[in-house]
Amino acid sequence: MSKVLPSEEQRNQLQAFFQQLGSQEDGSEALSQLVRMATQLIVQEALEAEQTDFIGRGHYERGEGQGHRSGYVDGHLDTAEGRVSVQRPQVRDAGQPYRSRLYEVLRGDSEMVEQLAIEMYARGLSTRDVEDALTDENGVCLLSKSGVSEVTEALWAEYEAFQGRDLSTIPVLYVFLDGLYEPLRTHGIEREAVLCAWAITLEGKKVLVSLSLGNKESYEAWLGFLRDLVSRGLPTPLTVTTDGAPGLLRAVDEVWADSLRLRCWVHRMRNFQAKVPPSRWPEIKAHLQAIRDAPRHDAGEAAAKDFLQAFGQELPSLCSIFSEDLDALLNHLKLPWTHRKYIRTTNLIERAFVEERRRTKTLPRFFTEKSCLKLVYAVLIRAAKRWQAVHITELEHQQIQLLFQKQKYEQIYLYLHHMVFLMARVLRILVLPGKIQCLLLENLYRHPTNLI
Repeated sequence: MSKVLPSEEQRNQLQAFFQQLGSQEDGSEALSQLVRMATQLIVQEALEAEQTDFIGRGHYERGEGQGHRSGYVDGHLDTAEGRVSVQRPQVRDAGQPYRSRLYEVLRGDSEMVEQLAIEMYARGLSTRDVEDALTDENGVCLLSKSGVSEVTEALWAEYEAFQGRDLSTIPVLYVFLDGLYEPLRTHGIEREAVLCAWAITLEGKKVLVSLSLGNKESYEAWLGFLRDLVSRGLPTPLTVTTDGAPGLLRAVDEVWADSLRLRCWVHRMRNFQAKVPPSRWPEIKAHLQAIRDAPRHDAGEAAAKDFLQAFGQELPSLCSIFSEDLDALLNHLKLPWTHRKYIRTTNLIERAFVEERRRTKTLPRFFTEKSCLKLVYAVLIRAAKRWQAVHITELEHQQIQLLFQKQKYEQIYLYLHHMVFLMARVLRILVLPGKIQCLLLENLYRHPTNLI
C-alpha cells in the first residue's frame, strides 16, 4: 500500500478543520489555528516539490534521476502564530548530500525576516505593529525589539540612493509635480509638504522621479527641488502638470520656461465648484467638461470664450478664476488625443498614497523628517511598480517631436519679440532730455521687464 504524503495528510486535516469550524467558540483561536495549518500545508507542499525537482521524477515514478526518497525527519518553523511542525523530505544514494535550501531559508535566514519587516513597515504598520506581527505566542520576537527599528533603516539607505541617482538616463516626456502633506512633530509644524515629481517617459513608462520635504510648498522650496532635478541631469520635459500653488508655478516658469505648463483639471474643477450654487453646478460642470474634452486646442479656446460670454454676468466669481491661467488649463489640447486624460491631472500620486492608506491603519504623526520621508518613499516606490504604462504609437511619437520643435521655436520668437520691443523702448528714451533719459535708462537697466 502506498504511503500517504505528509502534505496529503495535512490537507485532509485542514478540510476536517473547515467542517468543524462553525462549532469553534473562540474565534480568535480558531483563526490562529487556521493560519498555522494553512502555513504548514503550503510549506510542506513546497518542501516536497523541492525534493521532486532535485531527484528529477515524481512520487512513485520510475526512470532516470538522482537518488531515492528516504522518508522524512521532523522539523519546525517559528512563525507569528506559533511553532509549525513540518516533515523534512530525505534523499539517499544521490552521490551528494541533500539539503533543503527552502527549509534553511525559512528556518534561519534573518535576511528574509528583515525584508518581511521592511515590507510590513512600508505598508503603513508602525514599528510596534511590526514587532507584534513577528512575535510568537510565547512572546518571542523573530527580530529583537531594537532590530525592527534597525531593519527599517534600510529604507533610508534606499531613499538616499534614490535621491542621489543620475536622472539623465530617464527620457522624460511629461512631468508632474505635487505636494503631499504629512503630520510631523517637529519645528512646531503640524503638517509638512513632501514634494513629489514623477513622469511619463518617451516609452510610455510612469516613473517616480524625486521626493523631498518642502515645508509649505514655498517658491524657494520648489525652486531648490527643481534645480536639484536639473543638476542631476533630468532632461527638459515637453509638459509640466501642476496644481495652482503660486510658489510652484513661479518656480516652474523659471526652471522650465521652454516646457508647456498644464494646470491640473481635478484641482481646478474643485475650485470652480466652490464658486457655483449647488443647483447650477450640474449644468456648469457639463460646459466645463466640454471645454476640457474639446477635440482641438482652437476649439477649446472658442468654447472657453463662449463660456465666459454666457456666464460672465451670472457667475462673475467663477468666470474670474476660470480666466486665470487659462492657457495652462487648455494646453493639454495641443497634445495627442489619447494622452490627454493622463497628463491633465496630478492625481496619480494622491491616488497611490490613498490606496496604500486604505489598506492599512491610519499613519501616526511622524516624530522626525527622516521617519516621514522613508515611509512615504517606501509606499510610493512600491506603488510606482504597479503603475500601468501609456501606449505611445509611432504617429504619436512624430506628433510629440513636432511639438518639441514648435515649443522651441515659440520660445525663440518670444525672446526676439521681447528684444525688439526693448530696443524700441530704448530708442524712444534716447530722444528725451538728458537728465530724464539717464533716469529712465537706469530704471530699465535695473528692471528690464518693466517695459511700460
